[in-house]
Amino acid sequence: MAHYQNASFLIQSQHIKFDKKYPAGATAPDSGIYRCNGCGHEIVTAKGQPLPIQNHHQHAFEFGTVSWQLIVCPVSVD
Repeated sequence: MAHYQNASFLIQSQHIKFDKKYPAGATAPDSGIYRCNGCGHEIVTAKGQPLPIQNHHQHAFEFGTVSWQLIVCPVSVD
């Protein structure tokens, strides 16, 4: 689970993009922290980059196949 020190830097969101699950190797639709839905491992990736593939991120068989879910997404300040 992602940790943070100052809650004032985060805003809770119910946006649908946090509900979607992406297969291993899919292109990340947003920059941010993604969590493996099987084992809970977290990674950071940039928008447009591939999410880790099945043989890059290994977890125990009982966790099933690797799929990724966006859990924290940055907001651009222009």
